[in-house]
Amino acid sequence: MATGLPSQTQVIELLDAEFTRAGYEIDDVVIDARARPPRITVIADGDSALDLDTAAALSRSASALLDEVTTAAGAYRLEVSSPGVDRPLTVAKHFRRARGRKVEVTLTDRTVLTGRVGASRADGFDLVVKAGQAGWSVRQIPLAQVAQAIVQIEFAAPTRRELELAGVSGPAGNVDTEEAGA
Repeated sequence: MATGLPSQTQVIELLDAEFTRAGYEIDDVVIDARARPPRITVIADGDSALDLDTAAALSRSASALLDEVTTAAGAYRLEVSSPGVDRPLTVAKHFRRARGRKVEVTLTDRTVLTGRVGASRADGFDLVVKAGQAGWSVRQIPLAQVAQAIVQIEFAAPTRRELELAGVSGPAGNVDTEEAGA
């Protein structure tokens, strides 16, 4: 390693247990040795949102672990963050974590649906979609039929019924604990 920085695999192996203890998994590691100082970005995802306090705590512990193996490299910049809202939802855990969020789903037959993610399963998820003038319906979407799915930015609050059908309650969109493990 000419840069003295660990590889992506080394960073994952070094930090995995610490992130797992905190309830997160490492989604990706990006190492930019050309930046000054070099930058190591760790993308973490979990069932609960990565808030600033947790990101700072993970950053401190990750930095201490990385300092042990990067002493020859000198200074580097470490960033710990969550995946952006523009990250495509591609696997069952992404849909589970997006429960209650509005998404645009393109199916393999090119049908485009916009709705709210409800319960998820290993092979698919429920999507709450508009049905008629003022109604909502729940559509079961198999993962095998999803070509692309992206979380949408919302500017208006969802209706209470839409949230109920998605299994989300309360003004903050708290997931019903009864179905949270789905």
